[in-house]
Amino acid sequence: MRIADVGEFPLIARLARIVASARPDVVVGIGDDAAALDLGGDRLVLLTMDSQVEGIHFVFDRISPHLLGRRLLAVNASDIAAMGGRPTHALVSLILPPDLALAWVEELYRGLGEEAERCGVAVVGGNVARSPSGIVLDLALAGGVPRAHLLTRAGAQPGDLVLVTGSLGEAAAGLIVSERADLPVPAAEREALVARHLVPIPRVREGPLIAASGLATAMVDVSDGLGSDVCHLCDRSRVGVRIHAERLPVPPAVARVAELAGEAPWDLALFHGEDFELVFTCPSEAARTLSERISGETGTPVSVVGEVLPVHAGRWLVLPTGEEVPLAPRGFRHFSGPAA
Repeated sequence: MRIADVGEFPLIARLARIVASARPDVVVGIGDDAAALDLGGDRLVLLTMDSQVEGIHFVFDRISPHLLGRRLLAVNASDIAAMGGRPTHALVSLILPPDLALAWVEELYRGLGEEAERCGVAVVGGNVARSPSGIVLDLALAGGVPRAHLLTRAGAQPGDLVLVTGSLGEAAAGLIVSERADLPVPAAEREALVARHLVPIPRVREGPLIAASGLATAMVDVSDGLGSDVCHLCDRSRVGVRIHAERLPVPPAVARVAELAGEAPWDLALFHGEDFELVFTCPSEAARTLSERISGETGTPVSVVGEVLPVHAGRWLVLPTGEEVPLAPRGFRHFSGPAA
């Protein structure tokens, strides 16, 4: 059997079983946005790591090293925010071909440093190694969260509402216009969408605010697409869900690109990923208070996009026509490409 026969998430589950242990200092282990460790004191330590692999996560001549450095930090900071924490320290591993220009690497680090400063992160070390071909960038990020504020993918309850920060589909639309120069999209609109595709905006202010409110019950960031990540939340919380396509916060520019590309706007929002917004749940009576608090303090809008159901009720997407169809993860998967 090859790992391509297993797929990304089943592979993670198999490996987690091999190294599983019941240590009292591990509050949250494999299977969430970040690990949470109890090392004493009034705060938990959060740990996460993510990679940027040439040809998989980025194309060398389509992103500047400065933006790639920012992206490397940002995607990890989003994981810490999804646990309600603040990122603090980073380690970076560079696997580089020896003929790569030194100026490229230095500009990568300037972008990394810029995003680290924006997120309040100190880059404190790492590793450099030779690659036989292609660039591989790994970043491990530490953070912290007050014990009482920790949010995980588990905790959603039937009757909760599903909320999402910001907007959805811009990263997908940015990818489309970067690959389709023929689409009649205004230059300024094209530039803004491509920027959102290349460098996400991690919700490092919103995540801790949501957690500190004490009103949210579960949270996950949107890296694989809202449809997939809501399903991850349902798996851990052991609940069902109903998502309404017409309630998804899809900007007009995304809707226009979707129409030009022959796709449904809600499809870009649900299944294409890399928006790095936060999806969270809370009791229905708390949704308005929490939404207004987040938007009032950060300027980031919040939308109610669905409701949590009992697990036996299943997972559903309500189309703009009113038809309900099963909601299942769909999109890119490592080792197996696009999921069915």
